[in-house]
Amino acid sequence: EIIGVQLQANEYFDHLTLSDLLRLFSRLFYRDDNPKDLLARVNLEEKAEAKPAALSGGQKQRFSIASALVNEPKVLFLDEPTTGLDPQAKRNIWKLVENLNARGMTIVLTTHNMEEAEHLCSRITIMDHGKVIAEGSPQKLIEEHAPEPPEARLHGNLEDVFLKLTGHALRE
Repeated sequence: EIIGVQLQANEYFDHLTLSDLLRLFSRLFYRDDNPKDLLARVNLEEKAEAKPAALSGGQKQRFSIASALVNEPKVLFLDEPTTGLDPQAKRNIWKLVENLNARGMTIVLTTHNMEEAEHLCSRITIMDHGKVIAEGSPQKLIEEHAPEPPEARLHGNLEDVFLKLTGHALRE
């Protein structure tokens, strides 16, 4: 009852709308939440009557997170929430995660994207072949294991260029 889970890939009843699915998931927790409120939390309110097959990759990920929030969890598990997303969709999900965490929700994130982990996480556990090989804050791990950068960056990266040229706004 206190956890929510967003999986990397999901399957939904394809004949139901997003609103129908969120009502169904809410009732599994004996709740009667307004689906539009949940969709608004993930910037999908205009898709309330859409079916999952009609969503883009970023929209599917955000809907998956909305589904994981139906029970107002204290702990939210996110499994590779931005894999395969364009920069706008990725940054939108980052902002959502930051907002949920700022409101007191504990987020457990699995990712191969070290930039994402450094940006979103206050504590990181690095695993290799199923074993924990390092644990700590991003800064502590960097200081201990990579104190000297390979070369100093003088500018932003290509993702920053892309966002500057195309805008930060989420596109569907």
